[in-house]
Order: sequence, then C-alpha cells, then structure tokens
Amino acid sequence: MPPTPSSPSPSPSPSPSPSNHVIKPGWFTVHVLNRIVSWLTRRGISVWGSRVLAVRGRKSGEWRRTPVNLLTLDGNHYLVAPRGHVQWTHNMRAAGGGELHLGKHVQAFTAQEVPDEDKPALLRAYLKRWKAEVGVFFGGVGPEASDPELRAIAPKHPVFRITLG
Repeated sequence: MPPTPSSPSPSPSPSPSPSNHVIKPGWFTVHVLNRIVSWLTRRGISVWGSRVLAVRGRKSGEWRRTPVNLLTLDGNHYLVAPRGHVQWTHNMRAAGGGELHLGKHVQAFTAQEVPDEDKPALLRAYLKRWKAEVGVFFGGVGPEASDPELRAIAPKHPVFRITLG
C-alpha cells in the first residue's frame, strides 16, 4: 500500500538574530516618560545626561527625534541603543550623523558604529550610569558582568561613537 501524503510540517519560525533585536516601548514610555524627558531636555534641563537626538529618516529625509542618554567615557562621546536595533539606529547608519539638542544648544555630529568586540567597556559604563533606567533591556546583564557576558549581548545593542562638530 503506498504511503498517504501527509501535510507538510510547518517550518520553524526563525529565531530572532541579534541584528533584529528590538524591545518596543510601551504606551507609558512613549506617551509619558519620553515626552517628559524630551520636554525638559528641549528646555535645557538634562535628565542624567539626556539629549534629544535628531537624525534624518533614511527613507523620508525628515528629521526624527528621540530622547537619548549621552555617554562620555575617556573624553569620547557615545550613543547606546538599550532597546536594540530601533529606528534611530537604522537612520543613524544611513545618515552617518545627526544633531544633539539640549535646550537651544544644538551640536551637529558624525557617527561611527562601534564593533561588537569593542563594546564591553562602553556597555559597562552605560549600565553603571543608567542601569536603574534601562537595565531591564539588557537581559539581566549589569555593570558588574564579565567581559564575555557583555560581549555576548553586544550584538543586540548598537553603539555609536560620535564626533561633535
């Protein structure tokens, strides 16, 4: 007796790769927290190093704005994406730079993405400063983590070294 055709088994859904890791903000973050931080920052009040990042959209060319934390380490400036490969990171890669706003002060900058192997010290410094605010996005990894632990999460969190112009 010939075998009966069986229905094809569903293909497994692809597991998320680090390059498409995104943690979307909830309603409260978008409509309350980000708006408060942006409002204060636009008026010149930095909340723990906050700035408003302005970067041109990669498709529209229009300015897109979002609050960010500016990390300064060893005289260099960095932007870290705690929520992963979000829209501003894609736009930054395409634009190669943008502007940081604090009140009426605007600083244009160029950006260069930091390779994963160079991120552990930067992620450690970022988490040391802002763990209470963003630690939940790093999967339990904190500033006390070893370099291998930080290197393991590095692909999920883009980091840009910015040069202020």
